[in-house]
Amino acid sequence: MTTGQAESSPAPPTEPAPDVLPLPESTYQLVLDAAARWPDAVASQWIPDPADYTRCVTWTYRDLAARVTQIANALTAIGVRRQDAVTLCGVNTAMLYATTLAAEAVGIAAPVNPGLRAERIVHLVRRTGSRVLVAAGPELDPGVWGAMLDVARETRMTAVLALRPDGAEGAPPPLLPEQEAGTGPDAPHRAFAADPGLTIAYVEDVVAGHPEDRLIDAVTPTAGDLAAFVHTGGTTGSPKVAAHTHANQVACGRDIALANRWRTGDGVLAGLPLFHVNALLVTGIAPAYAGARVVWPGPLGYRSQDLYTRFWRIVEHYRITGMSAVPTVYGALTRVPVDADISTLRTPVVGASPLPTSVREGFARHTGVRLLEGYGLTEATCASVVTPLGGERTGSIGKALPSQQIKAVRVGNDGSWTDCAPGEVGVLVISGPTVFAGYVTDPALGGARVTREGMVHDGWLDTGDLGSVDADGYVHLAGRAKDLIIRGGHNIDPKVIEEALLGHPSVSAAAAVGRPDRHAGEIPIAYVVPADPGGFDEAELLAWAERTIDERAARPKRIHAVSAIPTTEVGKPFKPALVADAAVGAVREALEAAGLGAGSGISADYQNGSLVVTVSGLDPDGVADAVAGFPVPVRSAP
Repeated sequence: MTTGQAESSPAPPTEPAPDVLPLPESTYQLVLDAAARWPDAVASQWIPDPADYTRCVTWTYRDLAARVTQIANALTAIGVRRQDAVTLCGVNTAMLYATTLAAEAVGIAAPVNPGLRAERIVHLVRRTGSRVLVAAGPELDPGVWGAMLDVARETRMTAVLALRPDGAEGAPPPLLPEQEAGTGPDAPHRAFAADPGLTIAYVEDVVAGHPEDRLIDAVTPTAGDLAAFVHTGGTTGSPKVAAHTHANQVACGRDIALANRWRTGDGVLAGLPLFHVNALLVTGIAPAYAGARVVWPGPLGYRSQDLYTRFWRIVEHYRITGMSAVPTVYGALTRVPVDADISTLRTPVVGASPLPTSVREGFARHTGVRLLEGYGLTEATCASVVTPLGGERTGSIGKALPSQQIKAVRVGNDGSWTDCAPGEVGVLVISGPTVFAGYVTDPALGGARVTREGMVHDGWLDTGDLGSVDADGYVHLAGRAKDLIIRGGHNIDPKVIEEALLGHPSVSAAAAVGRPDRHAGEIPIAYVVPADPGGFDEAELLAWAERTIDERAARPKRIHAVSAIPTTEVGKPFKPALVADAAVGAVREALEAAGLGAGSGISADYQNGSLVVTVSGLDPDGVADAVAGFPVPVRSAP
């Protein structure tokens, strides 16, 4: 592995794409196979700082295999065994990626969102039974590091391993505040026991000296072994943890590699966080099948503003051919002037939340490249549907990946399933080797460690989404059956917001919805019925939400008082009315910010199942400029 200035990568080959590697037994075997086939090919390039984007740390496939094996042996030495989970919590770094794969090689990787509160991470650790924690060290994120030490003590971890920034030089800082920096081989930054039974150390110090060429004292994983525990959101009242087997991950990764037609040396940009299955599968495991080169643009990825100001130059410099991101990232890129040659970019894939037409069309106009929409769930490992390159169809999210099947079914009153005819809307269901092993159960309740009960029927996964599949196999979504707020690709369960607000004595009813936002796609807001109509205090309720809702992303940005929550004829909350009101409010604020006012009126209604906002009495060009990049359609009327 090398550190230094990255020269522009050579032009991609023009010959037809070769076949990808055959399906291996495990993700660890995939790493070994890639190292055997392309030992000197670049596996990944890690940019420590996107403001200095030509400087990177480069790993070949030989480097990757050696590092993963060495870390795996170190994990075995500190007690990790095949059924043991390793919690991983930090920003993107080369060592976090390698440690994730190493954890799968000898145990089970359990990535965790570092944005969660410590209390929620404690819950996830207890659910997975993890006893080893790998976290961002004090150089990367001192706040996360301090919180993880508290988590480790509360959950009785046996080891906490700290990660350093890519390309870090010199002696690292002490790992405990009471320790003073020292010199020599026994300096405080080396491994030491801070509490009885708890070892705290830098990953590099624990790994040093372990073999790189073979696993020692570890059972090689098989296809049916559990590879990863992935939490599906972290914002629900009872967070779910999905279990993936090695067979799930290697099948999904190969599907993705085939769909993207990657070739050896192709550059794939990876900006999503490694706790997200998309980052690990689409930009981690899948490229190894073709010997592709993955570029990681800084520890914060797409969350770094420094990345956007240099984005197109990074694409040119590293000759990026493919990338994967959520709609809000592509929406932001439509506002970044293209100041470089981006002719290598051919497969920008978008998923995780619905793609607004304005973003799809705006990106195509801005770059000359069309977005390829995809669809997937953590419960189906990652991706199940993708738009074929050159095979886009208006209104479709693409076709099922090679090893998977997708269909729509009608669900009878007795719970029975009947296949829908081509084009008929029903509940989408998925089958194939990527269907997960099940949700991880609460160990306090005993019984099986994972269960698929209620989710999988005769091998078919119930997605909970509505859609249809046409005669040519193209999938069309017809709306979200799940009442989720999707903020920047992250799922937020409105119930966690509603339950928190209902815990305040001044609230008698509450409903949370997503408000359209040009940066995040949606942001959570809430409507409440005050117990005392004269006692509504938005600031007090926002502060209450700040204290009682675990994840920052789920805390509502606004709370509005209403006399009643809209309901259907049978008394169920009718949120579309609130969603429409939220959209009207968002458009009104955008117009006022542009100095236009509200004209003669703003309204919202549903046309063919989609929300449309109408603005009357204003100059159409002015309205279009004010709402450019808005995630819901806005039209002008006289």
